[in-house]
Amino acid sequence: MKNYTVFITSNIPQEGINLLQRQGYILKFGSLKKAKGAHALLCLLTDTIDAKVMDFVGPQLKIISNMAAGLDNIEVHEAVKRGITFANTPGVLTEAVAEHTVALLLAVSRRVVEGDRFVRAKKYKGWQVDLLLGQELQGKVLGIVGYGRIGSRVAAILEKGFGMRVVYHDEHRNEIAEKNNAKYVSFRDLLRISDAVSLHVPLLAGTLHLVGEKELRMMKKTAYFINTSRGAVVDEKALAKALEENTIAGAGIDVFEHEPKIEPSLLKLQNAVLTPHIASASHEARVAMAELAAKNIIRVLGA
Repeated sequence: MKNYTVFITSNIPQEGINLLQRQGYILKFGSLKKAKGAHALLCLLTDTIDAKVMDFVGPQLKIISNMAAGLDNIEVHEAVKRGITFANTPGVLTEAVAEHTVALLLAVSRRVVEGDRFVRAKKYKGWQVDLLLGQELQGKVLGIVGYGRIGSRVAAILEKGFGMRVVYHDEHRNEIAEKNNAKYVSFRDLLRISDAVSLHVPLLAGTLHLVGEKELRMMKKTAYFINTSRGAVVDEKALAKALEENTIAGAGIDVFEHEPKIEPSLLKLQNAVLTPHIASASHEARVAMAELAAKNIIRVLGA
């Protein structure tokens, strides 16, 4: 067997490393500045793999295996030009992201984070009839934008578990969605009628700032907005303004346009629950992602 070198840009779960070691590959770790001569790259979404990096690694590079759901960080057209295979790890993080999406909706609608801050600040003086009133989800309308693996799982959890009525918008009508009691509506109508809007779309030219000031003003003042997809599909300044002016009731956000930087005005708002891109951060998901990233490399190098 040829001694292939696999360069891994970060610490990943041992289960993925074990799979590569069993193939007899030479494993190297570190920054991309040390990746010259590698036959495979196992990278994360925080690694930018552009033409310059591909040229630096060298013409022997056969595969870029991205341990992430998307390929935003890879110049795929440059990989195609060089005959380099690229792969990602969708599917295995569906449950983790869906659960986190639901957690954000519950946290913002029931004011969980505000309540925690209130108690820690020693403001709690006893039960009050109007203390930190939130909203129930039962019977409310859930709007899913992008009815793929994650969007459909979020819909299933909230429809079956919480009794929400689901509407969705996607590029195409989805027969499975409609068998699951999800009703197709236009994007505009979804924003107008939903009590909670959850984004599950990839970052493409057509989804950049998909939600901005105009779209937020279409929503109910009592509605919640959730984003666990990609930060740049939302205009963060417009979102912060809408929250500050109570154009919408609240938001739960896990992804940001210029990570790790966050729109400063968002950080000041009590009606926004912000998490540091951890929707897929379950032990089970990370192990599965590492194993799939490793298997993608084995498929290509073993071909």
